[in-house]
Amino acid sequence: MKLSLSENIRSLRKQRKMTQEKLAEALGVTVGAVYKWESGQSQPELNLLVEMADFFDTSVDALLGYRIKDNRLNSALERIGSYCQTLDPAAITEAEKVLGKYPHSFRAVCECAAVYLAFGAGGHDSRKLKRALELFEQSKMLLSQNDDPRISEATINGNLSIVWLLLGEKQKSIELLKKNNAGGMFSSEIGAFLAVFEDAPEEASPFLSEALFSGMSDLFATMIGYVFLFRARNDWTSAIDILSWGIDLMTGLKAKNKLDFQEKVLAELYLLLAYAQGKKGLPEESSASLKKALAMARCFDATPDYSLKAMRFAEGMDQSAVFDLFGATALESIGNLISLLKDQGFADQWEEAVRNEQ
Repeated sequence: MKLSLSENIRSLRKQRKMTQEKLAEALGVTVGAVYKWESGQSQPELNLLVEMADFFDTSVDALLGYRIKDNRLNSALERIGSYCQTLDPAAITEAEKVLGKYPHSFRAVCECAAVYLAFGAGGHDSRKLKRALELFEQSKMLLSQNDDPRISEATINGNLSIVWLLLGEKQKSIELLKKNNAGGMFSSEIGAFLAVFEDAPEEASPFLSEALFSGMSDLFATMIGYVFLFRARNDWTSAIDILSWGIDLMTGLKAKNKLDFQEKVLAELYLLLAYAQGKKGLPEESSASLKKALAMARCFDATPDYSLKAMRFAEGMDQSAVFDLFGATALESIGNLISLLKDQGFADQWEEAVRNEQ
């Protein structure tokens, strides 16, 4: 607990334009005593603290520089979170206080478990990791209290798997992830753990491939969402930047001279890039992107392939069938995207590009 008694005595004395001699005289002490208080070499006795607070027309708490903490759960957890951002060890002390006060609160137990995981992982501290293990297991027993949709038994088990891995229990960690891998939610971790820590790259391969496809799918949805977010903000620079980055990344994942579903996805992204470029006042760039979108859409629709056989690095995806929400064909998807944009000028620009192609 940090107090600021010495600074406060000096500040209050100077506010009243008093010398150390005058303050000493008023309190009936020596000048040396005042000097030691202000330099932090010693502290006044309790009766003198009370007398000094009365003399300066303040409270003892204010004189000491003590502030009462808000120890309600929300405030305490926010305070712990701020400590964690700088890995301040005070987070651990505060976490134990919270656990002592709220031992049967799901939120308190689960968030304090994450604190111990963060500090245990950083220093490979087995004592803190075992405490995290204990708390995560306890949080599963309190799960009925949970009202955060981002947390489930599966996500808690995901954290437990990390703890087990850090404690050297690699097989236990991987098996726990496999048992909770609904929808491939832990495929990236399973693949990485198998390849890196278990020297089992071939076993890791299908998990890594599944994670790569899932990551691309998530990226596609995220970028489209961002475009509509940036459209609402009239932030066309950010829209162009995220689309350009995503297009480069997806192009890098596509094998040259091979066509699959990625061609359709890229056509849709180029269409949105053309839209953002037009709004930014870049007509030439917009026209070029629109032509790419149209060419890719025509190419895909001529020989539609809903597999991911042309995705680089991903293995065993030849038999997979994928789709997006905008339409079966590339041109249908583009038409639906244009409708969602609700921009007649851009719709006219697209129609002109189609006519010019013919």
